[in-house]
Amino acid sequence: MRESLGSDGHGHVSCSLSPHLAASTPRVCEDERVNDSNVPERVEAVVVGAGLAGLAAATTLHESGREVLILEKSDGVGGRVRTDEIDGFRLDRGFQVLLTAYPEVHRQFDLSALDLQPFAPGALVWLGERGYRVGDPFREPSTLLDTVRSPIGSPVDKLRLLGLRTRLKRADPRELLRGPDIPTGRYLRDLGFSARFVDRFLGPLFAGIQLDPALGTSRRMFDTIFRSLTIGESAVPAAGMGAIPQQLASRLPAGAVQLNTEVAAVAPGEVRVAGGARVEADMVIVATEGPVAARLVDIAPVGSRSVSCAYFSAPSDPIGEPVVVLDGGHTGPVANLAVMSTLTPTYAPAGRTLIAAACPGRQPVDFEAMVRAQLAGWFGAQVESWEHLRTYHIDHGQPDQSPPFHPKEKVRLADRLWVCGDHRDTGSIQGALFSGRRTGEAVAAALT
Repeated sequence: MRESLGSDGHGHVSCSLSPHLAASTPRVCEDERVNDSNVPERVEAVVVGAGLAGLAAATTLHESGREVLILEKSDGVGGRVRTDEIDGFRLDRGFQVLLTAYPEVHRQFDLSALDLQPFAPGALVWLGERGYRVGDPFREPSTLLDTVRSPIGSPVDKLRLLGLRTRLKRADPRELLRGPDIPTGRYLRDLGFSARFVDRFLGPLFAGIQLDPALGTSRRMFDTIFRSLTIGESAVPAAGMGAIPQQLASRLPAGAVQLNTEVAAVAPGEVRVAGGARVEADMVIVATEGPVAARLVDIAPVGSRSVSCAYFSAPSDPIGEPVVVLDGGHTGPVANLAVMSTLTPTYAPAGRTLIAAACPGRQPVDFEAMVRAQLAGWFGAQVESWEHLRTYHIDHGQPDQSPPFHPKEKVRLADRLWVCGDHRDTGSIQGALFSGRRTGEAVAAALT
């Protein structure tokens, strides 16, 4: 359940399809604001990459009265935040959610137009052949008894979780990204949580969110995300996660996004497109994902957290509620599972059920068989009738954020060259949007 794909374009996503879908072509949203015609020779500001960071930078520049052009290698906007529509199913490119607590989400989007569909608070922790409901009794009082009885940890663990929830809810979010920094796993041990509680609940939860089963990610990011889970909702737009970048792109003028245009090299005030075309600009912003940005401009290498997600069509819902399932027993590659069509029926055609199974880390070639074997252990023989729709393998799901983690990296590299993305702030939708906006504002100021 990766909340937070950084969302800077040019990401590498591979996928495998079921045989009957192999000939299907995903429907791509078309908009008059995007095109794939020849690039202009000169523009005031050029942005490389149409992910969330690039779109946020471009909309900020456009709304400040500046001329802006986005060059995007792929056939659509969104970077790692895209949705494919195949045979009536909406498949996000990996299991993703939007955390509504993030300030930039409220600043940059019309949330009512996104028609967000929230998951139930908490999770269903799968142990053996059944799931145990762990809720948020403050928001769902009916889950209190189930949460107390769940065998995920001791009563002391649950009281410590309550204390952590209270402390983080009251905290200044800016302060959470400062102070001493250690790996998440060590931080949880230092807080006094038992190994069983971490293994069965906090570990599987944050393995999916941070794409880090070893819990080596920064304590600062754990606190930030846990606070967001506490004060807001985890949701998806009814039209799929791809509706998020589409809404940003809709604020740009016609022709502002140039698709199917790979940038081969950048320099202050200049972009060279694969094939030889050259675009001059007063300002250049590189908004690709971290590893690509590190190849194009002089920044430190950006590590990657990988993830895979397998989608299945089933005759019925094996869970029965819109809740994220956690693998509390560590029975296979699937860390998080969700029945997307129960959350919102718009994700599947009538009479069908869409199931997403997310697996952090790099996966072997027999990945689908491993997923089926694990889920058959959970749900029994019914898994045999599930039809595999598509598997996404995402090499760069998030930037590595091992401690010491320092957000708000510099975005100005030279007088006419800038860089933005989740790798410059936090590895999250919040980080990508904030990085894009702050870069766009700085560039607009430099152009005055």
